[in-house]
Amino acid sequence: MENKQFETKAIRAQLERTDYNEHSAPLFLTSSFVFDSAEDMRAAFNEESDDFIYSRYVNPNTNEFINKICLLEGAESGFATASGMSAIYTTFMALLKSGDHVVSCSSVFGATHAIFTKYFPKWNISHSYFNTNSVTDIEKLIKPATKFIYLETPTNPAIELIDLELVASVAKKYHILLIVDNCFATPYLQQPIKFGADLVIHSATKYMDGQGRVLGGVVVGKTELIHDIYLFGRLTGPSMSPFNAWVLSKSLETLALRMDRHCDNALYVAQQLEGHSKLENVSYPFLPSHPYHAIAKKQMKAGGGIITVSVKGGYEPAKKFLDSLKMIKISPNLGDARSIVTHPASSTHCKLSETERLNVGITPGLIRVSIGLENKEDILKDLLQALEN
Repeated sequence: MENKQFETKAIRAQLERTDYNEHSAPLFLTSSFVFDSAEDMRAAFNEESDDFIYSRYVNPNTNEFINKICLLEGAESGFATASGMSAIYTTFMALLKSGDHVVSCSSVFGATHAIFTKYFPKWNISHSYFNTNSVTDIEKLIKPATKFIYLETPTNPAIELIDLELVASVAKKYHILLIVDNCFATPYLQQPIKFGADLVIHSATKYMDGQGRVLGGVVVGKTELIHDIYLFGRLTGPSMSPFNAWVLSKSLETLALRMDRHCDNALYVAQQLEGHSKLENVSYPFLPSHPYHAIAKKQMKAGGGIITVSVKGGYEPAKKFLDSLKMIKISPNLGDARSIVTHPASSTHCKLSETERLNVGITPGLIRVSIGLENKEDILKDLLQALEN
């Protein structure tokens, strides 16, 4: 599979057939597996064989999903979890200990920020934030206890970008890890490992599923790191269900097709909305006006399916805009076939202080728009009529 292109890998990397010679991967809805002998069971539990033991550890369906993501991201190994946040939490807890320090970009998902600020202090783990517009300051934040650099690119929700190659060079210089949340880009648009990342995390709930059906998360990267993450997950149980893994593995077969449409639609809508009299700003990585446009072109195949618009006047006009939409629905999700809008300041990032939100570009009028697969003219028409109202 290594010499095949992305689309072929996503479709053709699958489980070996069972004795029934099925064409499509079967669903393995079993909690546990049996052994031919006591010795086989002993060997499996002592990691001397690859036999399946228990679906909390691994299952044929989760294996297929993980193997596909590893192929698509260029990773050695991986572990699948019940959600994107469980992938993030499991990675943190497996790799960190009391007294450790983490450097992170300040623009992260609200729940990730809560782990840093609410729960890390309980475990004597500290963190330092750097702004996306001051990546050169990272070196100043690194301490002897720094374990890794963590970042999102593009960031959620402000669609800022971080130069992966630059940050990877800093991580390598100080012999620390680089962990990247690649959810917005997907492995189709960006492979952080190629730029020096050690681990890559995804909320598979988003574009990997693509239709708002199931939850899932996955972390992939170097085998020795994944092994620690696997052992922590095996003990604590944030495992992905076989059914969700089966759905997600099938969904990956159309990821490239869907992302092409998401990106084409998003670029068109962003171009048409830019300069609108009711908007202060339209942000999309592949717009020449985007402040990180050069970085986007360097490390992404296309700009992704998310745009942000800043409605003039703040929250009240933004709220009226949301309530005036007819086809597009309000939801905290993204990456769906259906176009979705979210007001981050009052929802996904509402636990941040106003100062914290403003520091990462979340203004009262900011709207995150997840552009779906509908006809682009229909998406634009709904957005425009809402702006006029």
